[in-house]
Amino acid sequence: MPSGETILKIGFIGLGNMGSAAARNVQRAGHSLVVFDINPDAAKKFMDEGAQWAATPAAVLDAVDIVFTMVFGPKEIEQVVRGPHGFLSTQCRGKAWIDMTTSSPKLMRELGAEFEATGGMPVDSPVTGSIDSAIRGDMILFVGGTDAAIHFVEPVLKLVGEIRRVGAYGNGYVAKLVNNQLWLIHAAAIGEAMVTAKLAGIEPAVWWSAMKGGAAESFVMQHDVPSIFAGHYDPSFRLELCLKDLGLIDELVQQMGTRNELTRATHQRFELAQARYGKAAGEMTVCKVLEDDAEINLRVAGDWTPPWEVKHPSEH
Repeated sequence: MPSGETILKIGFIGLGNMGSAAARNVQRAGHSLVVFDINPDAAKKFMDEGAQWAATPAAVLDAVDIVFTMVFGPKEIEQVVRGPHGFLSTQCRGKAWIDMTTSSPKLMRELGAEFEATGGMPVDSPVTGSIDSAIRGDMILFVGGTDAAIHFVEPVLKLVGEIRRVGAYGNGYVAKLVNNQLWLIHAAAIGEAMVTAKLAGIEPAVWWSAMKGGAAESFVMQHDVPSIFAGHYDPSFRLELCLKDLGLIDELVQQMGTRNELTRATHQRFELAQARYGKAAGEMTVCKVLEDDAEINLRVAGDWTPPWEVKHPSEH
């Protein structure tokens, strides 16, 4: 950390794939970390490098200036905030809370108002990207909150990714859910296109080379298709998480009263994938449904390095 900059004490609650990568970038920048996870083993690598363990979410908040949360979903984040050992059971004044959980905008607005009423500064900052972008620290962050709150947390947020302001807290989760709505629709559709192309005579590697850069281009096209070629379908983001997000998307769509035929069809395809391959199967297993039904495979020989094996530049 450059001389003259304030070294803030940062808390991290939730040290899964994405949360641990974000926490690692903050720790590398020289900030003191206090960590908590329902699986204490997840914190070991941080404690080995000087992080402090806290036994509850409240204990984390007591010890830090800014606390990040990145847990499974709405039920878990509500427990972190409102639970018997949650944030609201202790002193929030002057503390900033950044929630990166993929959650409900309605719930975030409720929890944010309660945290703010006690003198805290709530920010929602869900992320989009991948495990490799989390490792590099260049995820896109959909950031909602007051100007004062975001000004306070901005130097730390920039260690995690690129800030994209979307308005008040809660709006970050609106942006994240409609982002995932488009991503998951494309993930499901891309399997149909790949299988059709192969049956019609175009091999997967040729198809991929031809499609990139055209009207069909997307993050899924560039980043996720190689996981189909490799046959692992990217287990760093599980079908279980896809279906959790699709449930939240459906809830938002119902609240807004908008049409969602494509989203419903996508939801059904992901449900079928989980029924066949299990909740721990990778996100792109939604395309394996089409492969298996057509009795073909989309494997391509080559060195398709899994994204989670990408090292941080400082580790090279």
